Amino acid sequence: MLNFKRPSGTSRGILKTKETWFLLLNDGTKTGVGECGILRTLSVEDRPDYEDTLKWVCANISLGKDKLWAALKEFPSIQFGVEIAFKSLESEHPFTLFPSMFTRGKDAIPINGLIWMGEKSFMKAQIKEKLDQGFNCIKLKIGAIDFDKELELLNYIRTQYASDTIEIRVDANGAFDPTDALDRLERLSQYDLHSIEQPIKAGQIDDMHELCKKTSLPIALDEELIGIFELSDKKELLDQIQPQYIILKPSLIGGFKGTQEWIDLAEERHIDWWITSALESNVGLNAIAQYTYTLQSNLPQGLGTGALYTNNFQSPLHVENGKLYYRAPFEWDVPYLKK
Repeated sequence: MLNFKRPSGTSRGILKTKETWFLLLNDGTKTGVGECGILRTLSVEDRPDYEDTLKWVCANISLGKDKLWAALKEFPSIQFGVEIAFKSLESEHPFTLFPSMFTRGKDAIPINGLIWMGEKSFMKAQIKEKLDQGFNCIKLKIGAIDFDKELELLNYIRTQYASDTIEIRVDANGAFDPTDALDRLERLSQYDLHSIEQPIKAGQIDDMHELCKKTSLPIALDEELIGIFELSDKKELLDQIQPQYIILKPSLIGGFKGTQEWIDLAEERHIDWWITSALESNVGLNAIAQYTYTLQSNLPQGLGTGALYTNNFQSPLHVENGKLYYRAPFEWDVPYLKK
């Protein structure tokens, strides 16, 4: 059970804890570790048989990664955990899954600084902290406090920093009503924002298509991708909505294989993308960061969530000047691997 240092607000409520399971594979000489975690109220697999499915995976691990992945389509975070566990077992070091200049500490990944919802003073303090830390791209979660106050915050930032100094992304987590969403997007666009994630709730395909067609503020789909399992359905969704961006959370969309499917489809349609963690522990975040680096995207990624918990694992990941770095060499201290 991961415990947030500070209860973290989204438009769906306050998060205080996050449930996480670890899948351990041992071949007699080495152990691989994968992470499977649920975001309650958001994960499509937030259902009573989640733990039973994990037990089924353990009982049927001899099926191998590919057959297990195919059988687990309705459990994307378990697909993710299975992929990591097998990759970890196959690797020379259990936490160096995708060796690169990043894992050697020779290169870094640009990321956005995440600003959590809360009182105006709390959000202002976070913004100042991120700017002081050298971020040139910040992401604000909006939709939980009064909209006019959120506009005031954006105005405050823009009076201090022009768009060529600070890029601003906002994430509504589906908080807007379709009837006034376009008006809100117009008002937000005055502040020269990069994009808005998921302005209305997922599943309102026609409304989202109209927003993407008419908006002056680029729209990124996020929750809209969750629960879309079949390749044909993924194609249909992108063709129907025609978004400007999509946001990819591997543990919510079927791991690396599921992520790659979305990337391939998006690029065929000239839709840009970036990758975001979904509040994993440092075990999952480490895997996502290493994978993301191999894709060589030129956009800031959403990977700066490693310091949210009081009981996270120490890891080689650290943020400096708005970038995610990997301290190499580093000795992981994960108790599960010592059993």
